[in-house]
Amino acid sequence: MTKQAMKSWHQLNAENSWTMFKVLSEFVEGFERLNNIGPCISIFGSARTKPGTKYYKMAVDMAALVVEEGYGVITGGGPGIMEAGNKGAMEAGGPSVGLNIDLPFEQHNNPFIDPDKSIDHRYFFIRKVMFVKYAQAFIALPGGFGTMDELFEVLTLVQTHKIQKVPIILMGKEFWTGLKEWIGNVMLENHHNISAEDMDLLPITDDPKEVMDIIKKFYDEDHVHELEPNLTL
Repeated sequence: MTKQAMKSWHQLNAENSWTMFKVLSEFVEGFERLNNIGPCISIFGSARTKPGTKYYKMAVDMAALVVEEGYGVITGGGPGIMEAGNKGAMEAGGPSVGLNIDLPFEQHNNPFIDPDKSIDHRYFFIRKVMFVKYAQAFIALPGGFGTMDELFEVLTLVQTHKIQKVPIILMGKEFWTGLKEWIGNVMLENHHNISAEDMDLLPITDDPKEVMDIIKKFYDEDHVHELEPNLTL
């Protein structure tokens, strides 16, 4: 290894040490800003969904109903489905949280986030902790890789009992039905990589009222003690 390469190596290690302080400060800010937010529901979905489209309207209606039932709404803070979720929450007069992520494209804060509940994140993994820790249910609308990442993160945490079981609901039958069939046919039946009961973690609907019925039924059945921050760190 050349002297220049050795120097670069040591500089990188020094930067890695300072990165830990950035990580800690981001966790602290998130916890302090959200600790008193109250029960919330996280809404996942694509940043590319345009206003006025089917799933944008669905997210607005869903978020408004969430607020009417006494919950706040947490989204990724950006455009598309995230904007729709925050819009529905704000227009219904409930807490509207945005966990924005610094990206070179697509992502920017939408205008429907409460000013005191807009948090900018440098790291995806910290952002996902905030999504999970402060939500009592998760609603996934159509999206891309980011939405799948968030959805399967939550499924994994529930399946492995790293967090308490919470409702995870897919909105958009046309979009999600094929994926659920693949999970059942390939993951479960062909390869036995999941258990049969894991399929129950993924109800699919197009009806916002049915979403809330699932959530209310879950917490009416002696899960009321779980209406508190999740994911013990």
